[in-house]
Amino acid sequence: MKPSKRIEELKEKVALLPQSPGVYQFLGSDGQVIYVGKAKKLKNRVSQYFQDTAAHTPKTRKMVSQIDHFDTIVARSEFEALVLECSLIKRHMPKYNILLKDDKGYPYLRVDLTQDYPVMQMVSKTAGDKASYFGPFGGRSVTQNVIDTLRLTLKLPGCSKQFPRDLGKDRPCLNFHMNNCDGWCQPSRSQQDYHARMEQAVLILQGNYKKVADELRTQMEAAADKLQFELAASLRDRLRAVESLGEKQLVTAGTMANTDVIGYYQNEARACFAVLHYVSGSLLDKEYEILSPADDLQEAVSALVKQFYLARGTAPKVILTPFELEDAELFSALLQQELNKKVLIRMPQRGDNVRLVELAHKNAREEAERITTRAERRTGTLGALADMLHLPDIPHRMEAYDISNLAGTDIVASMVVFQDGRPLKSAYKRFRVEGLTDQDDYASMHQVLLRRLTHYVQQDAGFSEHPDVLLIDGGVEHTKVAEDVLQTLGLDIPAYGMVKDDKHRTRALVTAAGDEIAISAVPSVFALIGTIQEETHRFAITYQRALRSRRMKKSGLEDIPGIGEKRRQALLKKFRSVKAISQAERSQLEQVLPASAALAVYQHFHPKEGGQTPCASSQEPPEASR
Repeated sequence: MKPSKRIEELKEKVALLPQSPGVYQFLGSDGQVIYVGKAKKLKNRVSQYFQDTAAHTPKTRKMVSQIDHFDTIVARSEFEALVLECSLIKRHMPKYNILLKDDKGYPYLRVDLTQDYPVMQMVSKTAGDKASYFGPFGGRSVTQNVIDTLRLTLKLPGCSKQFPRDLGKDRPCLNFHMNNCDGWCQPSRSQQDYHARMEQAVLILQGNYKKVADELRTQMEAAADKLQFELAASLRDRLRAVESLGEKQLVTAGTMANTDVIGYYQNEARACFAVLHYVSGSLLDKEYEILSPADDLQEAVSALVKQFYLARGTAPKVILTPFELEDAELFSALLQQELNKKVLIRMPQRGDNVRLVELAHKNAREEAERITTRAERRTGTLGALADMLHLPDIPHRMEAYDISNLAGTDIVASMVVFQDGRPLKSAYKRFRVEGLTDQDDYASMHQVLLRRLTHYVQQDAGFSEHPDVLLIDGGVEHTKVAEDVLQTLGLDIPAYGMVKDDKHRTRALVTAAGDEIAISAVPSVFALIGTIQEETHRFAITYQRALRSRRMKKSGLEDIPGIGEKRRQALLKKFRSVKAISQAERSQLEQVLPASAALAVYQHFHPKEGGQTPCASSQEPPEASR
């Protein structure tokens, strides 16, 4: 089915939708769900996809082109629609929804201090019991690392023995002899001491390193006062371990976080979603995920926040976001329903919380930039440009043209080439416009483009490469000139004018039809086009100035008999300019040239004054002119 016919059929179906809250699903020709969305009013929301497609982002246009049909589910309320949307996204994982790559649950660390011999356990979810839960952690290996770190720091048992069942049954294991455990399996160790040690573990998990350190320091000093030096040394070692643990922040999560701060950043190639976990004002952990860049930042953050917390089955008291989430209140209500606790979701406007969001953004930016290569940035920029211009592929070779002249003289043109986003200076070309004596940029551009593209059609040496895009320094009329040349030669190459603002900076691209394409929304594209335009102008004006300088030198010195290249260079080195040479006295010229040559130069610039011809004996043979 032709796209236009399919779109018309979809529009007819949309017209029958109710003005009710609900969920819509777009499906491809293979029946797979490619996008799930929620709407306050289904008819209004779905119709937006099939009207004024030019205003859509490149991603949305691509999605709409792949929609074969759609389904809707009417809900009783917007809240019910939100619940259903989250459920359907998790079930179908549609490719055009913004998705976390890892949507599994994350483990917790459980400690039940109501037991005589509490242990640290890794569990998949929290339970409504009297135990303390810490996390969620980034994975099982991370959780196990936290357990092992605490065990070694506090010299807790790491064997498989169970207490009190296995007390005194065997000799201490290797961990005791390696000084990694205080031998809790021996009858000499008390249950109270073991419980106190586990309480210290809980304090560390809560981020209260100082309290544990103070307790150990007090115990160490008391042992030293009692001359229990072996005990004091053991307490000293534990104190150092706890202090080191606090400094390095090896524990990656604390209690159910008081506040989570969301950061999001994207460049040309990568995006990063970051979450900073704060407990009692202290930063305890950072989680992040690298993603593909999104078209809509607000939509991206909203979708990722939903997935992040629903997948974990837990949330802090407060979630700070960099944008106002469209469904913040509804999602907060959903979390309260799922978790039986109130969660506040808000975008801070001022104060310390704003700085926390800025810090989260910085963390996201650093992770995205760290993993993004220069090649990926260039590819991402070219991909964004291709989307803007509706090109079928990334433009690997772009050629840009500019005209330069001075009052209609020395009319020249530049052709610069950018290959894969970088200047390819070996492919640069410059042209002298022929047959034009008046300033006419349109006629000049027509001539230059016709010459260059005719060379391409004929596959002449140095011109055989096919440009993917032509960029013309100028507006609509310049672009029309390019289109005329392309039509004359039967070539299908997209051409755009580079439009400048009042400050002579590139602000947009324009088609021959007069449609402007804004480029400022993507900074990397804006910077690339600006660089191309500046380079094109630089190359043109440099050539034009070189020709003018060469012409001025020729008109001033090259017509003088006996003055060849070496003598011209000597004069210019001495006097710096033709004007200074013309004003020089004959005696000054003779400091550089033989008398006969100096006289020739002087007479050239002072014909009315004449001059005495030197005698034959004083003449030197004239220098050959090159």
